[in-house]
Order: sequence, then C-alpha cells, then structure tokens
Amino acid sequence: MIKIGIIGMSEGNAHPYSWSAIINGVADGAEIARVGYPAVADYLAANRATLGIPGAKVTHVWAQDTAIAESIARATGIDHVAGSLEEMAGHTDAVILARDDPEHHRAMAVPFLEAGVPLFIDKPLAISREDLAWFAGHAAEGKFIMSCSSMRYASEVMSAKAQLGALGPLQLVTATGKKDWVKYGVHMLEAVFSLLGDPQPLTVRHTGRQGKDVVTVEFANGVIAVIHLFMDISPTFQLSVFGERNWRLVDITNSYAMFRDNIIEFVRSVQEGRPRLEFGTTAAIIGTLIAAKESREQGGITIHIH
Repeated sequence: MIKIGIIGMSEGNAHPYSWSAIINGVADGAEIARVGYPAVADYLAANRATLGIPGAKVTHVWAQDTAIAESIARATGIDHVAGSLEEMAGHTDAVILARDDPEHHRAMAVPFLEAGVPLFIDKPLAISREDLAWFAGHAAEGKFIMSCSSMRYASEVMSAKAQLGALGPLQLVTATGKKDWVKYGVHMLEAVFSLLGDPQPLTVRHTGRQGKDVVTVEFANGVIAVIHLFMDISPTFQLSVFGERNWRLVDITNSYAMFRDNIIEFVRSVQEGRPRLEFGTTAAIIGTLIAAKESREQGGITIHIH
C-alpha cells in the first residue's frame, strides 16, 4: 500500500477534497458542500461506484490552517493531520501538492525533494522562469517530480487523438476556456499539447489582454494553435482541430474521469520508481505558459521558445 500525503489548500481549488476522495473511496458530500464545493460533492456521489484507487491510500494531510486539514481528513477518510511538511515527508511514500498557487510550489516542494519523496505538483508547476529552472535542475538530478493538468488524460482528448488521421495533415487548433491565464491557461495548453502528441513549441504571442487572453502558439510541426481564455464567458473547455480534409470539435466535460486517470498515472509512476510523464514535456508547457504571460506584459511581442 502506497501511503500518500496531500497538501492543501489554495483559494477555489477543491483538489485536496476531490483527489483524496477518489483515492480513498470515501466522500462525505455534506462536509464537502459545507466548505463551498457542492458541485464536487455531486460528481463524487455520481461516481461513487468507481471511487478508490487500489494499492494507494491518502494517510496524511497538511494545510496552512489545522481546521482546513481536519475538514479534508473528515470528508475523505484520512487518518492523520500532519503538524508540518517535514513530518509528512517522514511518514509517506509519495505526496500530492494539491495547490494551484505556483508562487508557493518551490518552497513547499523542498522538504520532499530533500527527503527523496516522489512528488506530484498541481498545475501550474511554476509561473516564473527562475522557478521552472529550479525544478528542472532537481529533475535532472533524478528527483521524482511529476506535474500536469488532468486535461492531458481527458477521455475526450484521447478519443479525438485516435481519430486525427482521418482529418488529414493538421493545420490549426483553436481552444476556448473560462477564467484566468495562469491557473487555467495551463489546462488549455495541456489539452492542445497532449492532443498533438507534444510537439515542440517555437513561438508564442499574446494579442489579448488580462481577462481576455488570446494566445497564438506556433509548433515545429507547422500546426498553429490559438487559445482563448475569457473571464466573462460561460464555463467551457473545448478544442477544435482542423485538418486538410476534415475537422473535429472536442468538448471536455468529464472532470472526474480525467482526475482519476491522472491519479492512477501518478500511483503507477510511484510503483515503477519514475514519473511516467517526462519532465521535459511539462517544462515545454510551463515554458509556453510563462512566455505568453511575458508577451502580454511586453505589449504582445513574439516570444521565441528555446
């Protein structure tokens, strides 16, 4: 049994509750709804038959507020509330840093990288070149670091990927989503990269503005992706992929399934002793995310990805 620690919380991110429930097979919907996530309680209840990941259990939880950690533990069947990150590092086989505030990821990762504990870091891994380089250095030293958006494992993306051959040579991908670039642009990038087989990005340009992000990415294989992320639209995650002969709409709606498959990939990685997702793939996506932010801040200039 792999003993997993989970770290929470950042504002608006319910992953410490949902991911712990998916792994442990325990979900107190009333408690999860009480703390502000009724939609999470609903999809966990709807998928109760497949809750629980064989061979793994979340045994420890830590949060910046003990009351938050105790709530996560009650709601998802976690036995121990850790007093510190260092304590968690000494009692777990792997850790999920389930916070999507990348400015804190580096500091929170230190105890686990020093202890050699396999670490999954919620998206986005980093939002500065300095922090990305820091994580890349540790990965190059053989430290176990895995990070991605669960969009990589969305069943809708996998289905479309299997049918790309019928579209002919690909020319264009458009992607549309709601909310901010830093925390949600990474979802759209992950879906696009995964759909296309993780091609090398060459250039990035942001031609929108904050709250109305429009980002163009040119890939080495000739495909161009245009990503739209707007705060004031109805919630959606969708891709349209265009080839010379046909096109396909990909409407991504099943959050539960992609979360579960992402967790399974992490557990399998821990069992195999190395991340099944190469760090270079994550670095390319996070580098693109950062470059788009820099382009907007510099008036929409084209950033070349190295």
